[in-house]
This record gives sequence, structure tokens and C-alpha cells, in this order.
Amino acid sequence: MQEHDKHVTRAWVLHPDMKNDQTRRDAVPALEEAIALAAALPEIEVMGGTSVRLPKMHAGMLFGKGKIEELRIIFQEAEIELVLVDGAVTPVQQRNLEKAWGVKLLDRTGLILEIFSDRARTAEGVLQVEMAALSYQRTRLVRAWTHLERQRGGMGFVGGPGETQIESDRRAIDDHLVRLRAKLAKVVKTRALHRAARAKVPYPIVALVGYTNAGKSTLFNRLTGADVFVKDMLFATLDPTMRKIELPTGDEIIMSDTVGFISDLPTELVAAFRATLEEVLDADLIVHVRDISHAETEEQARDVTAILTSLGVAETAPLIEVWNKIDKLDEDRRDAVETQSARTDDLFAVSAVTGDGMDALLVAISEHLKDPRREEVINLTFAEGRQRAWLFEQGIVTNETMTDDGYTLTVFWTLLQKERFSRM
Repeated sequence: MQEHDKHVTRAWVLHPDMKNDQTRRDAVPALEEAIALAAALPEIEVMGGTSVRLPKMHAGMLFGKGKIEELRIIFQEAEIELVLVDGAVTPVQQRNLEKAWGVKLLDRTGLILEIFSDRARTAEGVLQVEMAALSYQRTRLVRAWTHLERQRGGMGFVGGPGETQIESDRRAIDDHLVRLRAKLAKVVKTRALHRAARAKVPYPIVALVGYTNAGKSTLFNRLTGADVFVKDMLFATLDPTMRKIELPTGDEIIMSDTVGFISDLPTELVAAFRATLEEVLDADLIVHVRDISHAETEEQARDVTAILTSLGVAETAPLIEVWNKIDKLDEDRRDAVETQSARTDDLFAVSAVTGDGMDALLVAISEHLKDPRREEVINLTFAEGRQRAWLFEQGIVTNETMTDDGYTLTVFWTLLQKERFSRM
């Protein structure tokens, strides 16, 4: 290996198959997804993976002594440097397993943080990842120190004992988090201004959402002609990308490609990426892209729906479901999927790779965005000049008369425009 070549870390993936876990997933696809997660990091070479049945979790070591020794031999023979555990691992378990196996260990949260850190591109994305990583690191400081009573500062004989290393590090992390929150607040404010500017543009917004690796970015590129990073890899897209496209009707829309969702997304990351996913809340239409060829497509769809609900997206929000990757199905399964989509409203079977089904999907998007208009009369005070200006910018005022207190306007608008106006 040449000096300038990057070192590739030899890794092994473990999926703890908890017998009594209420949210237990089928071990085979769960392990496959965990291996795909690991493969999303370019500096990792996955040498193998194992699903470990766990009748009960061992508090200090996670696994039983026999299994730990069995795995130690496997890791030694395969020259493993990093073990990735597809689940939560406590700081104590992490320290003990690293010592027993002589490897570095990452749990599911740590791995996803590594991927997010590798993929984030925008200022907001980078700040969000850093904040999430610090919050995660703060809870795990205990594993870094075998000398918890080592003290920093303070002489010990004046004013009591000095500050311990772990207390000092926690305080440093807390201080850093305060600075990052201030930076993020500025970035989010800038994005809010950008959104407000977009609200003045009479282009509807269509947001692509879906489980990670469902093919959203490939579909986005197919529809917009954009050159967004596409790879058969989990979390290939982390920052939202927006493009203006023209529909067959001649109408123009803004299409947004968002970060993929995943089951058991660490709570630190749900909070950190909320602002990124808020693009979905502004959407006039949500397009839920599913990998219909995946063995757990139904479970993935439920996870996406749960995250949309947690974001505050109403069940009544306009939504189209797209069953992607029909090119990967055998003939019988493909026929069944296409028949079902033909019989079901707002369901479309497509292949973003081959382009099959794109025309019907675009027509449906056009139809959904033809929001019926209604005429209403509203009253504004003289102080509400910004709201009045917005109505005129939208081109929906059909009549206006001045009153003693302000203006009476007749508007011809869609329900969406009315809802946006109510938030001003």
C-alpha cells in the first residue's frame, strides 16, 4: 500500500437478535441493512456479518461468555479492526467488548453518525451532525477514561478537590454545543428567509420522501435532469436538493430530494435533522418513494409514515405513493404490482432507472397540483401591508376597496394559498 493511499478498516457487522424485543425485526434483512449501512462508509471494508440470537441481554458484556469467545476467534482469524453492532450498546458494554476482542467498536447510532458526518454538505447539515455527535459523545465519556479520578486544575488543598477530567470534558462539550446552537440558529434563520422568498414564487413544491436507498435521488435525476450523487448506498443523499422542472402541462414546479429515513433512527439525529426535513412541511405534494423489490418494503413504509407523523405532517396531506425498482422484479411479481397500481388511486409503479411509468407519474403530479380555487372577501388593516403585498404578488386579488380601517379585498385563491396566508 502506498503512503498516500487511505487505510481501509476491516470490519465485521453483528446484529443482536433480541428474543424478547417488542420491535424485533426479521434477522436476515436486518443484518443485510446493517451491512449496507457499514458499506456506506468508503474507508470500511466489511469482511462479514453475523446475526446473534440473544435470549437475554447481558448487562456488562451484551453477549454471553461463550459467544464472546467464539466471536473473538472469528475476529482474530479475519484480522478485524472494527466491530459494528446493529443496536444500542452502553458505554460499559462498549469498553468491555473492545477489551475482550481487541478491536474498536461502534453501535448503530455511532455508525449512522459517522455516515452523516461523511455525507453532510450544507452549512446546516454539517452543524447538525456535529451537534448530534457531541450529544452522543457526551453520554459516552465514561468509556474513554479508566482514570476517572484524575484531576485537572485546582491544587486540592485550597477550595476543595479540583475538577475531574470527565467533568471538564463534559463542560467543554456543553460550551461547544452552546456555540453550535447559536451558529445553527443563524443558518436556520437564513433558510427561513429563503423559504419566505420561495413562498413569493408561485411554484408548487413537490417533496420526494422515502426509506433510505429507495431510489429517490435516481427518480429526482430522471425527472429533473439534475446530477445528484446517486449510488446504491444507504444515506447517499443527506442534504435536500431542489430543482425547478416543467410538467407536461407547461406548469413549473420545484422538486425537493430529501434525506432517506431509516428504522430506529437515533433520537439525537431525529432532533438534529428536523430542520432539514422541514422542507417536507412546506410541500404542496409529498411523493413517497418505496423500493417495492425490497423484502421489508411494508415495514419500511410504516417507518416513513411514522417519521412523517412525528414531523407534524398531517395524514390528510396530499400524497402520492411511488413503487420504484419494478425493473428488479420477476415477471409475475411485476405484473401483479403494475395491476395493483393501475387499480389504485395515487399509486404508481415505476422504474427510475429505465424510465418506465414516468409519464403517468408526471401527469398525476400535474393533476394533484391543480388545486380548486374559491372566491373570498378578506379585510386587512393599514398595518398589514406585507400581507396585502403578498396577495398581489400571488396574482389572486380580483377587487380591492379602501375602508376607514384599511382594505377590503376579494381574492380568488387555493386552499394552500389561504393556509400560507394564515401563517403570515
